[in-house]
Amino acid sequence: MSLQKQTKAKPLFPDLLWSRPENKFHAGKLLIVGGNAQAALAPAQAYMLAQQAGAGTVKVLLPDALRKTVGKTLENGEYAPSTPSGSFSTQALGELQAMANWADGTLIAGDIGRNSETAILLEKFLEKHVGQVTLTRDAIEYITALPSLVQHRPDTLVVLSYSQLQRLGTAMHFPMAFSFDITLQKLTDCLRALTEQYSFSVVTQHLGQTFVASGGQVSSTPVIGPENNPWRLAVATKASVLWLQNPGQLFASVSTSLVVD
Repeated sequence: MSLQKQTKAKPLFPDLLWSRPENKFHAGKLLIVGGNAQAALAPAQAYMLAQQAGAGTVKVLLPDALRKTVGKTLENGEYAPSTPSGSFSTQALGELQAMANWADGTLIAGDIGRNSETAILLEKFLEKHVGQVTLTRDAIEYITALPSLVQHRPDTLVVLSYSQLQRLGTAMHFPMAFSFDITLQKLTDCLRALTEQYSFSVVTQHLGQTFVASGGQVSSTPVIGPENNPWRLAVATKASVLWLQNPGQLFASVSTSLVVD
């Protein structure tokens, strides 16, 4: 299967652009998870980005250590038990599962820190929850440490830098190398093989393109602006919104999210 190329002027799936819900009641529910005592910018930014992307209802789950600093400044913010260092603790699993069951999709937005309890929490959540989950930024480090969390989990999207993709491929012992001097055709072949072998889907940037790979299908969209811009959170949030509005159409909806204003 060849690389499917699109531009903003020529989207691959124009029908998804024209059929977006106009009523917020039908625009889906997104749960954003992230933050720790030292950082809450990622979930706060994701909340604003999700509103701009047209999500119907957005809720944010933060560790309880942020309650005093964030307080009521973040609309629809809720809190779950945290560790002494201020990250999510394993006791947060009940709240996380309940809110994820309410939502049509869950975005692990980042700033979750490096903590052994948070690692166990994320592991249990990904094992137990059935539904759409997007992971990005430092959440990727947890799945790199334990790739089995996503290898055979359907409805899973990872939005990661090319260097993170290299490390994930190495951790999985994937036989094809994601080298920095890779050609466009070779990268397409690698992404196709990766997502044919495993159940999760991928968004990454390289060679001036944003690539979406899912179930052996691969699309490319030109990067607008410098490739080193902090792009992962914005792309992950918009992708999560369009995906939950088009369940069962991960490849089409995530590819389309890259050309939505």
